Amino acid sequence: MVTTKEGILTTQGAGSGSTSANRVLVDYKDALQDYRITNLPVIDMFAERFTTETGGDIDITFAMQSMNLEEIEEGVTPKYQSTQMRNERVSVKEWGIAVGVTRRMIEDSRFSEVELALNEARRAVDRHVTAHAVKALFGMADSTFGTGFNDSGTLRDLNGHANCDAEAEITVFSTNAHGAFFGETPGTAASGQDSRLTDYGLYSASEYNAMGTNNGSHYISSASAAGSSSTAEITLADLTTAIELIGSKGLNADTVVISPSHYKALLDLADFTVPFSSTTWASDSAGDSAAKGGLNYVDSVAKTGLVGQIYGLNVFVNAYVPMTKFGVFDMSVNPMAYVERRGLTVEEANPGFGIVGSYMSMRYGLKIVRPEAGVIVTSA
Repeated sequence: MVTTKEGILTTQGAGSGSTSANRVLVDYKDALQDYRITNLPVIDMFAERFTTETGGDIDITFAMQSMNLEEIEEGVTPKYQSTQMRNERVSVKEWGIAVGVTRRMIEDSRFSEVELALNEARRAVDRHVTAHAVKALFGMADSTFGTGFNDSGTLRDLNGHANCDAEAEITVFSTNAHGAFFGETPGTAASGQDSRLTDYGLYSASEYNAMGTNNGSHYISSASAAGSSSTAEITLADLTTAIELIGSKGLNADTVVISPSHYKALLDLADFTVPFSSTTWASDSAGDSAAKGGLNYVDSVAKTGLVGQIYGLNVFVNAYVPMTKFGVFDMSVNPMAYVERRGLTVEEANPGFGIVGSYMSMRYGLKIVRPEAGVIVTSA
């Protein structure tokens, strides 16, 4: 005997004079309530949330480190100081998907086509937001999202192109609406090119710009890229350089985000720690997951993407990260802003012709607003 597991759109009831169960269609609008979600893991990890009552371009104001104590004579009032501000403009756009199924299919089928369609649409939302956040974070060119650097109408990656990683270029909203981390040689205050550079920590702006051959840029080429046919390269020198760059602005790198192709390269490094549990396999009548031993690691990786540690940095793998780039971040400071006009909403639509439809939509914007909190390493 096969028992059908009913979905959220159906219920069972005994028919008159019959012991068999009848499938009864539940109101379509009730089913849609289960899909009003705003929990997006990639946003929770990388972005600080903001809300807005309007759409279009939104300005967010940040306070910069600007005040200093000064020695004063007894009874003398020191000069008044005020907080310096920095504005970031975020573009808020609407994204949506229309889902349609036939009512006859709902009534005749042994499964709920509507439920399957809504589940797939919700997964599409997760894929969309994850891809958008990762491409904005890594500066990957995408004409759909509008990420990457726009030079004369052509979207390009930040790395590997003249002036595309210069601070004076990447701060222009019309050419890079999603923002970026610090670029090459911010310049002088008189030129207006270092408006995002603040003297955190003990490194002055001139010392920061003079660091190594990178000129302080948070977009660097991997030390292993030269003469290598592989693009999924990562070396300890890349990590230490990224740690130094982030640390020079008063932050502490704690996270590495890599592609699946980088994972093998990390496993080849002796300093990479894989967090297998030391618990041995044992039967547990209480169902304690700790009895799985090393399988706990597999479960954890499947849920979080955390695959281990290196130099004290948590290493996350994400399939949307390109094999030519990886990122090092201080996750105690969210590098991005997520500006939400309206979270994911689901509404019932009535297209007609026997079709039942729904419409999922959300209005939001993404932008890198903490340029000191991340370093992108290009290995191609």
